[in-house]
This record gives sequence, structure tokens and C-alpha cells, in this order.
Amino acid sequence: MTLFDGIFARGGAAAAVSDDAWFRALLDVEVALARAAARTGLVPRTAADAVTAACADPGRLGLATVAARAADAGNPVPPLVRVLQDAVGERDAGAVHVGATSQDVLDTALVLLARGAVGAVDADLATAAETAADLARAHRDDVVMGRTLMQQALPTTFGLKAATWLAGLDGARLRLAEVVASLPVQYGGAVGTLAASSGRGVAVRAALAEELGLATTAVPWHTVRLPVADLAGALGAAAGAVATVAVDVVLLAQSEVAEVAEVTEGRGGSSAMPHKRNPVAAICARACARRAPGLVATLLAAMEQEHERAAGAWHSEWPTLTELLATVGSAASWLAESLSGLRPDVDRMAATAAAADEGPLAGALADALTPGTGRAAAHDAAAAAVRAARDAGRPLAELVAARTDVDPRAVLAAAQPDTGEAGAQVDAALAEHARLTGGDT
Repeated sequence: MTLFDGIFARGGAAAAVSDDAWFRALLDVEVALARAAARTGLVPRTAADAVTAACADPGRLGLATVAARAADAGNPVPPLVRVLQDAVGERDAGAVHVGATSQDVLDTALVLLARGAVGAVDADLATAAETAADLARAHRDDVVMGRTLMQQALPTTFGLKAATWLAGLDGARLRLAEVVASLPVQYGGAVGTLAASSGRGVAVRAALAEELGLATTAVPWHTVRLPVADLAGALGAAAGAVATVAVDVVLLAQSEVAEVAEVTEGRGGSSAMPHKRNPVAAICARACARRAPGLVATLLAAMEQEHERAAGAWHSEWPTLTELLATVGSAASWLAESLSGLRPDVDRMAATAAAADEGPLAGALADALTPGTGRAAAHDAAAAAVRAARDAGRPLAELVAARTDVDPRAVLAAAQPDTGEAGAQVDAALAEHARLTGGDT
């Protein structure tokens, strides 16, 4: 474990992309390929069984040797093939790596690794989404000050804010699920012609896909990196959804705002200031999510690949996608923890909204002036009244009360907090969430 693993390698996704997980995925592909070759008559069933047995105990395969020699071939598959051939013996060595090139095994292993890691990411996103749904339900009508461009705007509800979080998290889960469901096997041989598969390459590809529960393809995708790009895009979007919730929590937890707090025993202290309680989980979720866009950009840049097999661009994908899966998984894990310990202060929210009466009052004043002056002039007059109140250091309500061109009582009455259709939208988001998850509204 490294110094920063507790922050950036949190949750199940990090374990799902470890070196051990990578080796397991590579071995799973070689086993499935041997079985697919046996199913299509390219190798004896007994030879495929020998490969299966050899891969069942990775500890006996000398995988440290594979790691040490990976640099010699530019990837770990050639030394892995040699280790497997030695393990099964000369008689059954023909069932190892049948008709494949290194990229076939590595790409398919990458797909398997991603599928497992995305499952871990999804579990944490689901936990965070469920907590967001609970918050939306519990605070459906609790008024909070809405903020646009980092300034107080008009009242909304904390329920709608949480429902918006929920919609983002559910949307991210849907996109990841769609990408994972379409992940394809890779099998084409040296230049994609399947020349080393004795005329049965297409059948082997289909059998290999079936063995691994992946989609098959009409041609290899050696240089058409859409599967990796789709993964990158969906993971980057998930990171963005997580970061949006996390930054809201961070901002709402500021001392001068104090509308929410993370309540987790033993966490949130400062090394220098004993009075502080930092929203550590939200901060770490944001930190992990911040790493995602650069990794996504690297994977998209690697899509440009020359001829039948790329020199370098393909290689850059392995650690980059591994890191992307780990950091998005860590962000989701941290967010799930943040929301589980989130304590909204509804009294504080209501007091802040009540004190910030300028917006509703200015809007009511503009509405009252509109019949006599027109909408544009009324807007300008209301804005001028706000400026005058601020310049004089007086409440806007006092200046409105002194006006003779409107009914001050009517204006003040019309300025009461109006959260519009916030509640109905919360209900709609919860209903959609229930439909997606099979739960109750």
C-alpha cells in the first residue's frame, strides 16, 4: 500500500484493477481461448483442460517472471505464453494462445478488467444515489437558497437539489451499464486476417465471446478504439456527476454557510486548527474525480492508431484506463460515504432564504411596475431600487414601503418565497429512480 492509496485507491474498483486482477484477467482470456479452440476443433479437449488446470493456480506459474520480462516484448503476453506453455508441457502447448496475437489477449483482458471494475464503481454509485433519493424524499419541501453563478438567486428546496444529484448519479449508472453491455471480445491474429486460425477464426472469435460473456464483432477492433473511448467517456461523465455533488457539499458545509455537515466519527479535523470539521469525504471525492478528465483525454488521444496495429498509442491505454477506473471508483466510494453521513440543517437553510429577500422582492416590484412601464423598464427600475438600497445600507423592503407608484403591501405579500414546481419535480425524479431500480417511489 502506498502513502496515498487510502485516498486515491478506495473502494472495490481499485482492487479490481490491481496487478493480481490483471494477471487473472489475462489467464481467464487464455483459458477461454483454449476452450473456444477446442469447441471449434482446433485443439483437443484434453489440451484445453490442461491449460485450464494450469491457470487455476496462478501462484505456480511464476508470474513474477512475466512481469520482469514484459519490457522485453513491450507487453506481458509473450512471457505469459511461454510460462503457460512450460506449465502444460510440450504435448498440450499447442492449446496455448491459439491463433492469437498479444493484442487479442491484452484487449480482451482489459475489457474483462473494466467490466469487473465498473461493477464496483456502480455499486458505490448506487449507494450514493439511494442516499440522495432518501435526502430528496425527506427534504422535499424544505426551503434552501438557490445559488447561480456562486451568488444567491431565488429560493428552491433542498429536496430538489438532492433530486438533481440523484438524476446525475442515475444517469451516470445508465451510461456505464450501456457501455459494459456492449463490450466486445478481441480476436484477429497478427494483422486481423485470422490467418493462423486454420480457417476457423471467425468461429473461434464467436466461441471466445460466448465463453467470456462478451459481444462478438465482424472484424477486429485493433485500431478502432471505440470500446475504450466509450468506456473513457462514460467513466469521465460519472466522475463529473460525482464531482458536482461533492462540490455542492463542500460549498454548503462552509462555515459561513453551514447548511450541511458531514458527521463521521474521527474524521474532519485539522492538524493546526482544533475547531475545524472539514467535509473530508466530499473533498476526497472531488480530488479523485478531478483526475479523471486528464486520463479520459489521454485515452481519446490514443484513438489515432496507424495501419493494422499501433506503435505506442495502444500501449498507453493499459495504465491509463486502469488509473481511470481506480480514480472514478474511489470518487464514487468517497461520495457514498459523504452522503451517508450528511446532516442538513433545515433551520439554517430557511433562515438564510428568509434573510435573502432581495431576489423575490425585486421580482415582485418588477411585476408590480410592469403594467405601467413595460417589462424592460420595470426590470431596470427594480434593479435601480436594489442598488439604491445597497448604497444607502437599508433593507430593500424599506424603500419599497416608501414607494407611491405601487401598492407596497401587495408587493411585500407577493415576495414570499415561491419554490414553484420543485416538489413535483422531486416526485418525478424519485419515480424515475424507482423505475430504474425496481424500488418503490
